[in-house]
Amino acid sequence: MPFNKIHVPEDLPTETCRAINDLLHETLVKTCSSHPDDYFCLVCRYPAGDMIFHPTFLGQRDVESTIVIEIALLAGRSDTQKDALFKDVRQRMAEIGFDPRNSIMFLIENAPIDWSFSEAGSVKSVWAT
Repeated sequence: MPFNKIHVPEDLPTETCRAINDLLHETLVKTCSSHPDDYFCLVCRYPAGDMIFHPTFLGQRDVESTIVIEIALLAGRSDTQKDALFKDVRQRMAEIGFDPRNSIMFLIENAPIDWSFSEAGSVKSVWAT
């Protein structure tokens, strides 16, 4: 049950943001067994100077073009799946013309009790019925 939040410079084209989320979703389905219908994303734009990134920490990056991909998902993926996720996303970014060096990704894992999509309550309570 991933929810993607992509933090991007305000001038990054909407088409690029959608392409990044599409490839992210495809990779989550492929590497982490996410359900194809679990397609949720929020694009957060920031003006130049509002995100502060070290230009060389664990790799070279263009600070003005860097994006942050935050993925909230149910816990339980192996380290191998997570590594495959990061590798595949970066490879696909390069294929659409986005420099993968200008991306930072991280996962936030949680449990079904931490999700709610309707008045029915948490996902855990919905699954229990």
